[in-house]
Amino acid sequence: EKVMEREFRKTFRAIAERFKEYFSMLFGGGSARLSLSDGDSLATTGIEIIARPPGKRPQSLALLSGGERALTAAALIFSVLSVSPPPFCILDEVDAALDEANVGRFRDALGRLGRDTQFIVITHNRGTVEAAQTIYGVSMGADNASQVLSLRLEDLPADVGGRQAEVARVA
Repeated sequence: EKVMEREFRKTFRAIAERFKEYFSMLFGGGSARLSLSDGDSLATTGIEIIARPPGKRPQSLALLSGGERALTAAALIFSVLSVSPPPFCILDEVDAALDEANVGRFRDALGRLGRDTQFIVITHNRGTVEAAQTIYGVSMGADNASQVLSLRLEDLPADVGGRQAEVARVA
């Protein structure tokens, strides 16, 4: 139990530090912190998140907007992934509530984490799709049957549609 407690506290501290970094990165400022609700009893403790988006006062998750909650959750997920990177991660519509500026920072974070983890991102957001190396989609063909499409962007010429193609390590 002592080893487990020591390792939990060590990992929690590392995740809490990264959470601060990813929160500020994703929000373009602000601050946040993770804390244990009962630091004396790790068997029953919860984790509290206090967030202060730029220009706002510190508040709990319940008081944040949908987009702010999505970014805070992404910061927490990215913090865990950066401390203990898995070989791949699937994210489903995580960016749905984000505006264009936040999608750009979300993409940057995916690119940063993409060095150690391959991401499969399910999204309808054009900004997120633009960061992918490979795009898979389902479309309806002329015969009204579903058709699976795939496109490897690294196989395209560098200049597509009159602009330089930027490709991050996000798939």
